Amino acid sequence: MPAPIKVLVIDDSALMRKLLVEVLGSDPALEVVGAASDPFVARELIRQTNPHVLTLDIEMPRMDGLTFLGNLMRLRPLPVVMISSLTERGADATLAALELGAVDFVAKPKLDLAHGMAELAAQIISKVKMAATARVGARAARPAAGKPNVAAALKTTERVVAIGASTGGTEAIAAILAVLPPDGHGIVLVQHIVPEFSRRFAERLDASSPIVVREASDGDAILRGHAYLAPAHHHVRVVRSGARYLCALSAEPPVGRHRPSVDVLFASVAQAVGPNAIGVLLTGMGADGAAGLGAMRARGARTIAQDEETSVVWGMPGEAVKRDAASEVLPLHEIAARLR
Repeated sequence: MPAPIKVLVIDDSALMRKLLVEVLGSDPALEVVGAASDPFVARELIRQTNPHVLTLDIEMPRMDGLTFLGNLMRLRPLPVVMISSLTERGADATLAALELGAVDFVAKPKLDLAHGMAELAAQIISKVKMAATARVGARAARPAAGKPNVAAALKTTERVVAIGASTGGTEAIAAILAVLPPDGHGIVLVQHIVPEFSRRFAERLDASSPIVVREASDGDAILRGHAYLAPAHHHVRVVRSGARYLCALSAEPPVGRHRPSVDVLFASVAQAVGPNAIGVLLTGMGADGAAGLGAMRARGARTIAQDEETSVVWGMPGEAVKRDAASEVLPLHEIAARLR
């Protein structure tokens, strides 16, 4: 039997600590080596127990989770799964945590904490196990970027760039968009993220990118210098109307447990755009997007998978490589250069 994954729980709530210890301790592949009420206690427990993964709350006394996370990633990087609320403030803090290097997050239940945590048990266990395999250092530094003084002309795009990502993808997408030209090809994005964080993620991308980023609406014309993020609970497809490409949203059932699904986006791009498309599959757990990227390549599109070294989790792009769906396998910084 392989040695268990050692997990340290950090949360100021005694009830949350108890529930997390119970959930994580229910899996024989995990060993909870401690539970800390604040970062100062956690710091000592890290020295004593050498955990493989941390779960970390954001709002704590004496030192908040973001400050602790920043110090941790600078001094002793470890895989971290954030435990955050679904409030707007919680969404901002969680996205900031992902920027600092957290691998993933779990959204706290809003009501009936004990029942809600029981329902989330399988997800928590899965994310902690995945975090233990993540490459914590696989982060691309991205320049501070803002909107240029001259707005891009509102021209319909001739090419469509379709990008899909999951775990680790929020920062991978941000790193790519931050260095694209303001009048580049139109982009359609699928990122696996909890619905409550979707709008805030689009806003953060918009603030840090030279291009315009927004949640897609049904019927949006895909314009140069714009990126359209699939909104919560909706698949996004690309359809053609004359010389224009449009976003089409649907609330059809999840595909491969995902809505939005990268495969749904990529399959639509293969059909509607064909060789005028570029498909990019970034870091993420699972296989969503691999089949769709293969469909794009079969129709003559350029297809790119992120390489293993720069992926936080080489699940989705790795599966695409196995299926020979990617015409190129590139590190993250080279993907942005290739798109330029």
